[in-house]
Amino acid sequence: MLSRTADHLFWMSRYTERAECTARMLNVNYETALLPQSASKAQEGWMGLLSISELIPAYTKRYGEITQEKVLHFMVNDEDNPSSINACLRAARENARAVRGALTTEVWETQNQTWLVLNKHLRDGAWQRDPGQFFEWVKYRSHLSRGVTLGTMLHDEAYRFMRMGTSLERADNTARLLDVKFHAVDADFHGSVRDSRRATPESDFYHWSAILRSVSAFEIYRKVYRDVITPERVAELLILRDDMPRSLASNLRQVVENLKAVSNEYSGETERRAGRLLADLRYGRIEEILATGLHAYLTQFLDRVNELGSRISRDFLVPVGH
Repeated sequence: MLSRTADHLFWMSRYTERAECTARMLNVNYETALLPQSASKAQEGWMGLLSISELIPAYTKRYGEITQEKVLHFMVNDEDNPSSINACLRAARENARAVRGALTTEVWETQNQTWLVLNKHLRDGAWQRDPGQFFEWVKYRSHLSRGVTLGTMLHDEAYRFMRMGTSLERADNTARLLDVKFHAVDADFHGSVRDSRRATPESDFYHWSAILRSVSAFEIYRKVYRDVITPERVAELLILRDDMPRSLASNLRQVVENLKAVSNEYSGETERRAGRLLADLRYGRIEEILATGLHAYLTQFLDRVNELGSRISRDFLVPVGH
């Protein structure tokens, strides 16, 4: 496959997934902001959301004070913010348009229709009247895009690069979410001393359940653990559980599988590093991770995932002069 085509497919999927992840975090933060709380606590929530995408400097330079209204505009409609829903879905559509011949009609029409309807939402201000409904729409369009890809695309190299883009982006976002949300509780979480048999304080319950809801894991948590929500189990579910769709382990497994399917003469070291990272997740224990500190672990994980993305670009997506 031409590296240019692979590049467009890879980034089309990454941008679609990034838009969904942004919508998920905004939706949970918006709903949490409706709960009784102090103004400073509400502001911390919006600051944490900006921190997940490392956007606090860019935001404060343009908007100054952190408020719900300004953060929502910045993360939904600001074309100069590369992580905004507007910018992500525009980039996804442009990448799809560049490789229409490699896509089925259904996949292209899904991407194009998403962009057209998004513009309508942004022009008439519908998203501001009901932000929650708008965020659900963004999530739905991302689900639809993945479903149409799975159901209509030949499972060839084009499909593999699209799946790889989705999995890498999702792993990155889940790790960032965990890092920021646990950091809000403890600078470097090593585990809590609370007796898991005791009732979880109400403020803790809302904090940890918000994390789970942002990755559609609240019901999964109840099914797996059938007990009160504890931070250690939240971390275990979203890091090590291979059967949890948005966990680090699940997405790294998919990266490794798709890398193997498209391997070339240059990608041996990239495959080795991806396999090593997956092995650390597959055979890791949450007690060992927390013993060294969750922040330190997730920082290292993000560094390794970003390096993996750079190596994939070098091996497959950027034309090489060999």
